[in-house]
Amino acid sequence: MYFACNEHIELAIDMTVDEQESAPIVDKAGTNNDTLSTVCSFCENDAIYRVSP
Repeated sequence: MYFACNEHIELAIDMTVDEQESAPIVDKAGTNNDTLSTVCSFCENDAIYRVSP
């Protein structure tokens, strides 16, 4: 699972597709017990999206 800001959402989706060979699920971060202060997996910005297989 990756957390992504607006700048890195496409990278997170591409990496998940490459790893899982299927379309990922993209949700807003801060739902399903995620904290609102989660940072992007690729930089230090606040995460807006959660990308999971």
